[in-house]
Amino acid sequence: MLRLSKLTDYAVVVLSRLEAEGGVQTAPGLAAATGIAEPTVAKVLKHLGHAGLVEGLRGARGGYRLARPLSAIPLSDVICAIDGPIALTACVDGATGGCEAETLCPVRGRWDPVNEAIRAALSAISMADLAGPRGGSARCRPASVLSAPALSAPPLSAPPLSAPAPSTPAAAMAASLPAAE
Repeated sequence: MLRLSKLTDYAVVVLSRLEAEGGVQTAPGLAAATGIAEPTVAKVLKHLGHAGLVEGLRGARGGYRLARPLSAIPLSDVICAIDGPIALTACVDGATGGCEAETLCPVRGRWDPVNEAIRAALSAISMADLAGPRGGSARCRPASVLSAPALSAPPLSAPPLSAPAPSTPAAAMAASLPAAE
C-alpha cells in the first residue's frame, strides 16, 4: 500500500494554515489553529524550512511564513521535504546496494518509469489545489486526525434500535438513507 506519513499530512495542513492566515505565524499559533501538537508543528516547520518552503524569522515578531505562494509549491516538494525522495523501491534511479538480489533481479531498472510517473503526477498537484478555497472551517485539521464519519458532509442519523449497529462508515450511511419504495 502506498501511504504518505502522518508528518507529510501535517505539513500539508501547516502550509495551508500559513496561507489562510497570511503573514508571519508562530509554531504555537499554528498548533492551536490546526489541532496538531506544538512539538510536531515545530518539527514540520524545521523540515519545511530546510527545504526552502517556509522562511523562519527571528525576533519578537518572529515566526514562519511561506517562502512562495502555495500555487508555486508542488505536492512532490512537500513529500520530499518530509519523507525524502519519492520512490516505490530501493533500487530506483540507478541506486545500488539497497537489495541483496540486485545483481540477479530480472526487473532491475524497470521501476524507474513507474517512479517517474508517480513523481510527475505529484508534481502536477500544487499545494493550492489541496488547500482549496479560503473561508472554510475555523480549524484546519489533518485527515489523519479526523475520523471517517466526520469527513462526510451531512451528519448520519442513528439506525433504529432494532437494527444492529453498522460496522463501517459506508454501512452507517446506507442505514441512515430512507428505504427505496
